[in-house]
Amino acid sequence: MNATLHLAAPAPRRPILELPDELISQIAAGEVVERPASVVRELVDNALDAGATQVTVRLLAGGVRLIAVEDDGAGILREELPMAFKRHATSKISSLTDLESVGTMGFRGEALAAINSIADCVIRSRATGQNNAYLLDGGSGELQPVARSTGTTVEVKELFFSTPARRKFLKTDATELAHCVEAVRRHALARPDVGFAIWHEGKLVEQWRRCEGRGPALAALEQRLADVLGAEFVARSVWVDFQSSTSPGRSDNTPSIRVWGRAGIPDAARARADQQFAYVNGRFVRDKVLSHAARSAYDDVLHGQRQPVFALYVEIDPTRVDVNVHPTKIEVRFRDSREVHQAVRHALEDALAAPRVGSATSLGTTGRQSVAAANAGLAPEPSAPVVYIQNQSLAPVISEQAAINFGVQTGHRVSDLGALWQPDGAAPVGLHNKPALAAPLTAPPAAPLPGGDWPLGRALAQLQGIYILAENAQGLIIVDMHAAHERIVYERLKAQWRERGSAVNATSGWIGSSATRPGLASQPLLIPATFAATPSEVTTAEAHVDTLQTLGLEITAFSAKTLAVRAVPTTLAQGDAVELARGVLAELAQHEASTVIERAQNELLSSMACHGAVRANRRLTLEEMNALLRQMEATERSDQCNHGRPTWRQFKLSELDALFLRGR
Repeated sequence: MNATLHLAAPAPRRPILELPDELISQIAAGEVVERPASVVRELVDNALDAGATQVTVRLLAGGVRLIAVEDDGAGILREELPMAFKRHATSKISSLTDLESVGTMGFRGEALAAINSIADCVIRSRATGQNNAYLLDGGSGELQPVARSTGTTVEVKELFFSTPARRKFLKTDATELAHCVEAVRRHALARPDVGFAIWHEGKLVEQWRRCEGRGPALAALEQRLADVLGAEFVARSVWVDFQSSTSPGRSDNTPSIRVWGRAGIPDAARARADQQFAYVNGRFVRDKVLSHAARSAYDDVLHGQRQPVFALYVEIDPTRVDVNVHPTKIEVRFRDSREVHQAVRHALEDALAAPRVGSATSLGTTGRQSVAAANAGLAPEPSAPVVYIQNQSLAPVISEQAAINFGVQTGHRVSDLGALWQPDGAAPVGLHNKPALAAPLTAPPAAPLPGGDWPLGRALAQLQGIYILAENAQGLIIVDMHAAHERIVYERLKAQWRERGSAVNATSGWIGSSATRPGLASQPLLIPATFAATPSEVTTAEAHVDTLQTLGLEITAFSAKTLAVRAVPTTLAQGDAVELARGVLAELAQHEASTVIERAQNELLSSMACHGAVRANRRLTLEEMNALLRQMEATERSDQCNHGRPTWRQFKLSELDALFLRGR
């Protein structure tokens, strides 16, 4: 069979014509207005820019039939009202300088014109100091006096009536209503000084009352977070407040970036990223830099693919962030994205580093006579706790490196629980040092272990060789000894790595990141592993030769489209070299080299810590258990193991009483 190829006839020449204003407005509307929630967002932006303290949103049919946004702001002057529906007419900016340092929610001057082109719009407004309010009809442009208090009301009826094809893509009324509520909720989280109310079909759906005081750093923000996200979010989160160093070129000592808000503890993580709120200068944004920085801060403490919850507020000089990236203004671009990434990551890491055991099990009046009496006989905690081991049972139980990181050794004093343990006068313990266990003491210490003032209390017993049972003022503590010790060893290895890096830099004279220069031990492959690489992978491999060597990888070009892996980290010598290379190259192509290096180091050290920690079904003495509890109280991120699993749980006496129906 002979196939005939049919060629399309050339298209006739079309002249270049200027589009009519109506079509231009509808094209702009397609960029700005996606659904009723887009209209709600734009109108609430304008209300906040007008200085409103109360914003009310009224909806019909999920916002398709009616969207009305009322505010008590400054209003619009009568002589300026006819310009409200004109394209690129705005009071927010007037020059290029204003555009480069936008300090308002809206600024483009497109929203009202775009909405008016696809719906019936009416504005009622009374400016401060005016005797009358005026109504502007978006269709006819007619202006007439009406009755209204100071402020503005914008009514949008029959959305997409002029573009019925767009209307067919809308979801059900319930779905569109949920999106509208979410749009207002995002504003409410950033403005606790403003009250918000949402009505649908004449019924009050959501209401967030105005909180006293201004500024996210005050208690008003915490109250608003509890009102919007729930009291559980506040209870299961930690406060974040971080200021980065002074910006280059500044002499007023003003911090270049400030990050504050609340970040959920790892136990509060969710399966979806539906409770992650990031704001830049009060504007809700979706930004890859911010989301990656937040997720990387949780790398060491989050289990699996769980997503953290947070409400973070970034304050930065408006001239250093571009908000004119997308018509919806939900995307931004930072002048120095690396600086912003580090500020957000360090802010979250600092907030999550402190062990929560102290706050979660803080001592106080319990109302239980038995616990109070038991704790009354315990000696007070000395300023430098002394722990003694009377036998050498640690030697067969834990490896030497694990015993060092346990914070205890037979016959020696643990003088600083926060630092790497070493006998008095001995040389610092490094990654390759192997100090021997000392001889046991023949006499026990005179004073009993002071467990009354310790958050994790004192050890009682070991359960099935897996869990440690401890008693504190609030009740019972259950500790997963392997998970807890794994975290302690891991944090110690990271500290040793940093110390080793500093020593290498001091010896070699290298000036740079101490975490990157020591490098990981590398093992050459007998037969290089080759794979077909994309142009991006080839370019990344050639541009990051030094970074790859620091990670223990040697990747060279085998041909124009093929890469060869010639060496891999010693610890990962048995793994898939090609998959490892592809993963590292993908990370380097997307993120900063320093971030990739640190993550790779942490993964290797985490694997080492897991193998070096005390294993299950190992019997520990009470002294060893207490030593582990004390180390947990002094170790950063000790509430989770390296894989994100919790290391301890508190059971209050009231919970235990309920199990046995006591007091009923």
